[in-house]
Amino acid sequence: MPYRDFRDYLAELNARGLLHIVDETICKDTEIMPLVRLQFRGLAEEKRKGFWFRNVTDARGRHFDGSVALGTLGSSRSVYAAALGVAPDDIAAAWARAHGNHLLPRLVARDHAPVKEIVHRMPDSGGGVDRFPHLISTPGFDPAPFITAGVWVTRDPENGAYNLGIYRGMIKSEARIGCATDVPTQHLAIQWEKARRLGRPLEAAIFIGGPPALLLAAASKVPYGVDEYGLAGALNGAPIDVVGCESFDAVVAASAEIVIEGKIRTDLLEPEAPFGEASGYLGPRKMEKIFEVTVITQRARPVYQGIISEFPPSESTVIRKAAFDAIYLNHLKNACNIPSVTKVASHEMASCNMMFVIQLDRPAPGQPQAALRAAAAYDSSLGKIFIAVDCDIEPNSMDAVLWALSYSMQPHRDVEIIRGKVPRLDPSVTPGPDESYPDGLGASAMLINACREHPYLPVSLPRRDFMDNALARWTALGLPPLNLKIPWHGYPLSAWTDENAQEAELAVTGRYFETGEKLASRRKPPGGIA
Repeated sequence: MPYRDFRDYLAELNARGLLHIVDETICKDTEIMPLVRLQFRGLAEEKRKGFWFRNVTDARGRHFDGSVALGTLGSSRSVYAAALGVAPDDIAAAWARAHGNHLLPRLVARDHAPVKEIVHRMPDSGGGVDRFPHLISTPGFDPAPFITAGVWVTRDPENGAYNLGIYRGMIKSEARIGCATDVPTQHLAIQWEKARRLGRPLEAAIFIGGPPALLLAAASKVPYGVDEYGLAGALNGAPIDVVGCESFDAVVAASAEIVIEGKIRTDLLEPEAPFGEASGYLGPRKMEKIFEVTVITQRARPVYQGIISEFPPSESTVIRKAAFDAIYLNHLKNACNIPSVTKVASHEMASCNMMFVIQLDRPAPGQPQAALRAAAAYDSSLGKIFIAVDCDIEPNSMDAVLWALSYSMQPHRDVEIIRGKVPRLDPSVTPGPDESYPDGLGASAMLINACREHPYLPVSLPRRDFMDNALARWTALGLPPLNLKIPWHGYPLSAWTDENAQEAELAVTGRYFETGEKLASRRKPPGGIA
């Protein structure tokens, strides 16, 4: 169902039994993130839920007039499905429907925009951005609270095209926020560079809260120039209501909880971070962009939204996986004209940025290699390992992928190393010449064709009919419930002949001596003996 705002969505999460509501006093600097983090280290994915903290304080003893929601977009596939208003099995279909069927946003009047309820203009702002309960994501290591679920809205200085993206924001003062774009291919970084060349700052707004489809669209890595507002409308099932900013010509979510407007300087950078990253390590301090705040608008008693990221798996990996799997499939199958591609799977322990497994159904010669190269080329900062597998290999199962890597490819024949990738939060890149691009040729990626390139004999498990009978017997015996892994039965592959099948049937009907007699009739002396 379409959501009007973030509060509608929290009500739906609660109705689905996917929300923990905590009314006890809790500190946003030292307690919230560790508490929610525990479920990612100690619960099965399907048991994880969102959290809503309604009595929040901080390390200085301040009490906030709003609340904090965390883990409410992607703690699990069920939570992510709720954000789309669908069942977990319908996530891919929801993304498929959204591509090419965008719904343009709907402009509403200022007096119909909940986020305009309270307006603060700097410097008379009553605490500036520090009035809100920004979270410390990795207590004990991060140097400040960071905005993690903020959608940054910017416009191309040359043609006015919108970009909506999620970038972290380091809280540095009441009116100053660090803006980290990590790599120059990020769309905000492209627009910032255009503004720098024109000799002017890049105007921006950060909104927190709003219909969940906005954050899903902003995190999706669609091609530059694609309107994320339209994509969000398609994902939401209804246009997103937007309203004009106070300080520059742009629109933001009318039902957002908080909007922070200002300018990103293009004449200066300053140190930012360290910050816990999706690689599972803290990212280093480096020179980054400076966002200077001019106006803040908000709802009364705002619900502050954060995303739990850092060590995988996390909320951000669940969000990325659902989007990336659908986007890469559409890219390879449709944009790149490789119809044999049937599924693409990114992997959470690779932060959904570093490894992509591509499933193909009876690919024509050259199609596995084409799919690998096209996937590697989609975004120069995404992907370190790309693997092509056959249609009987489940690309989401690392057990299945390891089986394919072990027995369906030869490294000297089927592995290709490419250079020129942009390093992305990867601590294995040695600081120095290799880190630079293009002089050091950037980082690298490995393309592995693990599709079977010649005939194979059957998979060495009992045939399906025998395993079906075994399942019935298992149930009748009252044995523990099974969670079967694919493959759980054998099946023939292209090297299996009619004679092989006949011999197997003789074996299970007790007539295997007939095969022995046949084989005896085909005796030959060892080679080289007269």
